[in-house]
Amino acid sequence: MSDGNEETERDERLVAAWRAAGRTLTRGPREATLGESLARLAEAPYDRDAPTDVYGDGIVAELEQRVAELLGTQDAAFFPSGTMAQQIALRCWAGRTGNPVVALHPMSHPEMWEGDALSTVSGLRVVHPTTEARQPTAEEVGSVPEPFGTLMLELPLREAGFLLPGWEELEALVEAGREREAAIHFDGARLWESTVHFGRPLPEIASLADSVYVSFYKSLGGLSGAALAGSREFVEETRVWRHRYGGQIFRQFPQALSALAGLERELPRLPSYVAQARRVAGALREALAKAGVPWSRVHPEEPHTHQFQVWLPYEPDRLTDAGLRQAQETGTVLFRRWSAGGPPGLAVTELEITEPGLSWTESDVHDAVSAFVARI
Repeated sequence: MSDGNEETERDERLVAAWRAAGRTLTRGPREATLGESLARLAEAPYDRDAPTDVYGDGIVAELEQRVAELLGTQDAAFFPSGTMAQQIALRCWAGRTGNPVVALHPMSHPEMWEGDALSTVSGLRVVHPTTEARQPTAEEVGSVPEPFGTLMLELPLREAGFLLPGWEELEALVEAGREREAAIHFDGARLWESTVHFGRPLPEIASLADSVYVSFYKSLGGLSGAALAGSREFVEETRVWRHRYGGQIFRQFPQALSALAGLERELPRLPSYVAQARRVAGALREALAKAGVPWSRVHPEEPHTHQFQVWLPYEPDRLTDAGLRQAQETGTVLFRRWSAGGPPGLAVTELEITEPGLSWTESDVHDAVSAFVARI
């Protein structure tokens, strides 16, 4: 049997175990069956007599208006993917500023997960204010040794542990970018849940940037899709490029409906998820220390959002298999997939707290950690 077949079989066992588990911190998109997904879409809060959409009107236009209202911007445009939205936003700013250089973090989404599209598709170039696994500082932005046309900030910075700057730090970062005469773009795929950490409402956060990208599936549970928000003139320009990039799709009402449902149902719950993530993270630190593992790290110690990292000194396959056995044998899912990260011998996983995790107590976390460690 090939390694590829073995990996596929393990993936199938993992998804089956997660789907069958009675206790989990979250439910992932791969666990829902087609029938369950269709049922949730049919239950979405919308007027069944309203028009659907043709090339972005109807329910899609309604979604765009709702996003603009939530973020306090003049307009917003729907995109089939965040990658397309990001590429177009940065390309438009390069055209407007006359500078194709984008200052961003090397752990940001365009650098890690977009197949070098910034350079190969959009003809842009990047500079890095810092290479440290944290948000950059205003001083670092001000010290970039060459001019740049756009400063892109990923809020939160997912690969570094879903990290956000403090509010005053964010204001200083934006001011440093403006002093360099750069446009400010927020990669806000998970901006929805940042209000707790910043202590500010969404419109006040979004008002710092010239454009903001948000996702509809990463925190809101939508099928797919994203939006770009900003001034009316800028958003109209992005719609032109959306067509050129192949994003002017004939029908998108399922994605729009699931996004509206997420805004209605999940958005109000996100602060409770963040609060519970902080409780779970604290219990995890205590439980791992008591469980006798040689070293552990919960990062950040107090999560900035409802997602955070856990690090352990074992091979990732060993930890993934331990989590699989725990789910199969106890019906509890604590950790999911682990991957290599940092120095050799360390593995990292991400935890996300959503509605299923709200009922977990400190005792539940301790029991789940003990059961997991026993299977390493």
